[in-house]
Amino acid sequence: MIKIKTPAEIDIMREANRLVAQVLQSIAGVVAPGITTAELDNMAESMCLKMGAKPAFKGYGGFPFALCCSVNEQVVHGFPNGAALKEGDILSVDFGVILDGFYGDSAVTLPVGRVSDDAVRLMEATKASLEAGIAMMRPGNRLGDVSHAVQKVVEAAGFSVVRQFVGHGIGRALHEEPQLPNYGNPGRGVQLKAGMVIAIEPMVNSGGHEVRILDDGWTAVTVDGKLSAHFEHTVAITNDGPRVLSLP
Repeated sequence: MIKIKTPAEIDIMREANRLVAQVLQSIAGVVAPGITTAELDNMAESMCLKMGAKPAFKGYGGFPFALCCSVNEQVVHGFPNGAALKEGDILSVDFGVILDGFYGDSAVTLPVGRVSDDAVRLMEATKASLEAGIAMMRPGNRLGDVSHAVQKVVEAAGFSVVRQFVGHGIGRALHEEPQLPNYGNPGRGVQLKAGMVIAIEPMVNSGGHEVRILDDGWTAVTVDGKLSAHFEHTVAITNDGPRVLSLP
């Protein structure tokens, strides 16, 4: 069942997502060669608690960290660790909070120092696909319109859309209905209505779309070992168009 949020509930979700955006913005300011993802995880959790929120991911389904840190060929759900980031890496950071009973969720992929032209193109295409998908998140459109908009941008740039993971409704639960694939046909799927809140999150590989899960049971990596990027926003569908809740 898809839960429709009231304007007051969407305002609370805006506050939760604003905190997520602040944390990701702070992380972006310190990511550089030499820093560890464990340090970033500690920073994110500390900031979250100081702002009166609770980390959404820590303990969720057994996930042991506050922050997902996925480096290079890691797609999503990477574990923070003590290894220093290196010049030329790309780092996807995904973070969520719980505030006043509602969830916020957003992700961004960051360059570590100077990165390759291919990595820049991958990140730019992934972000552009996110923006194309958001533009379709209007009452009367269908989920397939959003999915197709994402896929079209990604494949036009010569990259591939990860199919094993999808975007999702969000509210009092981190994952609600509906599921939002990043590929599909226009005019298909659930019709969008004002009051729906959906986390849209393209995951894009520079090679093939296939992924596999590492032995930790969480970290997803590209099968061919090529780079992957991930951007995510939580978006409320309103009669005035899409309202991106996870902007700073």
